[in-house]
Order: sequence, then structure tokens, then C-alpha cells
Amino acid sequence: MSENQKNFNVAIAGATGAVGGAMLDVLKRRNFPINELRLLASKRSVGKKITFKGEELEVQLLSTDAFEGIDIALFSAGAERSLDFAPAAAKAGAVVIDNSSAYRMDPEIPLVVPEVNPHAIAQHKRHGIIANPNCSTIQMLVALKPILDKVGIKRLVISTYQAVSGTGAKAIEELDQQVKDYAEGKEMKASVYPYQIAFNCLPHIDSFLDNGYTKEEMKMVNETRKIFEDDN
Repeated sequence: MSENQKNFNVAIAGATGAVGGAMLDVLKRRNFPINELRLLASKRSVGKKITFKGEELEVQLLSTDAFEGIDIALFSAGAERSLDFAPAAAKAGAVVIDNSSAYRMDPEIPLVVPEVNPHAIAQHKRHGIIANPNCSTIQMLVALKPILDKVGIKRLVISTYQAVSGTGAKAIEELDQQVKDYAEGKEMKASVYPYQIAFNCLPHIDSFLDNGYTKEEMKMVNETRKIFEDDN
């Protein structure tokens, strides 16, 4: 690491969740230049200890006052939390990178995949927030960008297969319990999903809209158009 390289004060909102943990792993693996790391979460997680690079850090309360002195705020606490606290983080001077759906389709917030539309990052200066697309959109567009640039794209037909983990901890617990129940010959009960998910594949994700597509499918459609800057 260069002696002149700047170290950043970084906050993670939703640090105790699965995505927050993955963010910590990436920061560690890439040896990101950190001066201070501030772990933020809801009241029920305050005081919890998380180890990062051998140092034990205490989780603090996610609040509007939690971002003083922060340079970069990574949000993975869900859309509602992002709407509540991301503007406060930006106002405090942090560059907010939001992993939720809260700001993806806001016309004044850049929706960025660095390998696809890095030029859009500069637009964050309006509100201090950069939005991340849906995970399926990211993978798809990284592969499609060279094709778009070379010959253009008229139509896309996409099939995705979503992991249960994408629905959250309760879905993982339900899958685990159903597998155990199946092995023991018990009835498999479904509450998170409308049907049994163990040893099954549900042919839709999220609820259906009036146009016949699901919300998740339309996310990919709308996010692709915004990132490619093409409404066709």
C-alpha cells in the first residue's frame, strides 16, 4: 500500500445481515484502505461484536446521527432503512452505495454496474447516493455490454434461477426445516413461499403484475433500460 494512499472511514448499514457480512469479507479480501470501520444495525443488534482483521468491533445503532466523519456508507439494510437513513448519510458528507431497491429507478440517482456504465458514477454528486441493481441484472449486463457495443441488441429472452437465500434468513430456515421434515417422513409446511420449496422449483419470483410479468422480471427490464440508457 502506498504511503500516500488515502484511508477511508467506512460505515456498513446492515452489518449483521448476510449481505453486510459479505461486504466485510470483500473489504478484507481486497485489503480496502480503511481508517475507521463503523458497523451499524438495528437496535436488537447493538452491542454485538464482529471481528474484522483480528479486531473486535462493536455494532452501533443505525441512526441519522451515525455517519459523522464517514467517507463511504455501504447500505444493505433493506429499502425502508435506506430511504430513512441514506439521505442523512449523504448529508453528513458520505458517498452512499445502496444495495437495496430503494433508489434504483429514481431518475436523479445513478444506477451503476462499474463494468458497464462507470461514467454514471459522476451523477452521484447530485444527492450523494449510488444505487446497485438487482443481482440478476448485474450478471446479465456484464455479459451483454460487449454485444450491445459491437452489434446492438433488439430483444432479450432471459431465464434466471434464484437461490432461496435471496429471499432472506426465514426462507433459508424454511428450506432447512422442510429438508429435515422430508427425511423424517413428516409433512412439509410452507409459510415464506406459497408452496413447498425443498426439492422444488417455483416458476415465478415475487408477485405477478397486471402485464403478466412478475415484479422481479420487471426490475430486470427497467433496470436494464436505465443502465443501458435505452428505453426501447
